[in-house]
Amino acid sequence: MVATSERPQTTVTDREKRIAVLLMGYGEVENYEDFANYNEQALNLLTAKFAPVPDWMYPPLARLLALFDRHEWGHQHHNFVSPHNAIFERQRAGIERHLQSQFGDRVRVYKAFNFCKPFLPHQVLEEIKQDGCDRLLIYPLLVVDSIFTSGIAVEQVNNALARLTDAEKHWIEGIQYIPSFYNRPEYIDLMAKMVEEKIATELADAYLPSQIGIVLMNHGCPMKAKGFTSGVDESQALYEAVRERLIHRYPLISVGWLNHDTPLIEWTQPDAELAAKNLIQLGAKAIVFMPIGFATENHETLLDVHHILHHLHDRCPDITYVQMECANDRPEFLEMAAKWAGDRVEALLADEGNNVNPNLASERAKQFHTHDDGSQHHHHHHH
Repeated sequence: MVATSERPQTTVTDREKRIAVLLMGYGEVENYEDFANYNEQALNLLTAKFAPVPDWMYPPLARLLALFDRHEWGHQHHNFVSPHNAIFERQRAGIERHLQSQFGDRVRVYKAFNFCKPFLPHQVLEEIKQDGCDRLLIYPLLVVDSIFTSGIAVEQVNNALARLTDAEKHWIEGIQYIPSFYNRPEYIDLMAKMVEEKIATELADAYLPSQIGIVLMNHGCPMKAKGFTSGVDESQALYEAVRERLIHRYPLISVGWLNHDTPLIEWTQPDAELAAKNLIQLGAKAIVFMPIGFATENHETLLDVHHILHHLHDRCPDITYVQMECANDRPEFLEMAAKWAGDRVEALLADEGNNVNPNLASERAKQFHTHDDGSQHHHHHHH
């Protein structure tokens, strides 16, 4: 009898756990007036970590960059509007469909853009709080190296959570995080498979395998990032793994980093253009550009690569250049992305959850200063 009366309670407490999966990407400007704002956010969060730029320079620098962006997107590319946000939304919906078929609607998937209203992390976390979610999975999806970029994601989530704190008890009872999927075999296999399919349909009838160069494009990383983990190691490992799957059939493969050529900063080498030139020198008659370091199309994979192809075509017009897409919303990618999230959702559901009292934090910090003699101090560290 007791057992049966206890049963429903466990399901009730189980049902009370509501999980928000927060997919994070940069977001992309769809309105030309937003460029300066976007750039200022980006400079504040990104550049500050590796460039010696004083704070007062951000707004004027952002406005200057906005003029360049406007020229590039507006004049050279006929008012280009990036498909990035639409693809990211399809990724969100597809991952949510998979997760809800497994866990029901106590799991919801939200998207946050690091630099674009109205999906800035603090705006989305407010919505998540209002929706009654008490557990959070932070899931950076755009950039596969994600260690540096996710640092920004976590930074923004932390800022938002500090703003959204209730005094006595924090509304979030559990957090999990997906750092990167650079080493997931399914993703690595998909990248290699996409390249092989592209070559089979567009190049195999006209070129020998040794004449087909493959540039595997990673998210560029600054070589010195003030001690921040920069994502170079993860990106490098991703490249090595994809190359490993292709090299026996296609000997001419190079990494190509999509760098933001900022003055004063040393970036990962070779960039995608130099990588292609090197492969051409080794006898490549066709070059495939495959973005492996981004899961979602964005202006780097679209416009930057487009420019590189134009430069190369001007220099070497008799070479065939093939620009490939990111994984985007390919069904097999959405399935694997949902599976990685599912593991963390299970961990959040299994976890009893802990009550965090934000008031204790400031007390804890003060406590540190009140102990004057060494022994006490030493003791404090053990807590």
